[in-house]
Amino acid sequence: MSGERQLPAALDELDRRIINALQGEFPLSEEPYREVADALGIDQQLLLDRLSRMLEERVLTRFGPMFQIERMGGRFVLAALAAPEERFEEVARQVNGFAEVAHNYRREHRLNMWFVLATEQPGDIERVCRRIELETGLPVFAFPKLKEYFVEMRLRA
Repeated sequence: MSGERQLPAALDELDRRIINALQGEFPLSEEPYREVADALGIDQQLLLDRLSRMLEERVLTRFGPMFQIERMGGRFVLAALAAPEERFEEVARQVNGFAEVAHNYRREHRLNMWFVLATEQPGDIERVCRRIELETGLPVFAFPKLKEYFVEMRLRA
């Protein structure tokens, strides 16, 4: 995570087609990437190379399934802390070092670092918050979900 703003990504037409094709339904088969590549009229290796490049360049920050952890017996919360500006990058590395941290981002607010914690067991959220507090020396504020909303958002690249 970096505090610097990034310039918009330069995407060519094929990058845009790949991003658009991979939102929503993904084939559940023995060769899902081949199916997507065939539908796009390209070679599977080209698709994989493009995906790797977009992930490396942070055009895509994540590519993978989204699980409803609570249906699987776990729990997640939105959490925040106030990282001193001079320690922001150090604290971001510490927080991101926890396997339970799904993603982390900066906000213009007193609580300037926000992250999602996900654990396999509901009671582990508090334990992980305490471990982050011990490692960073900063209090963690956990905000549990009160109500769930589903908004499907598809971005046209």
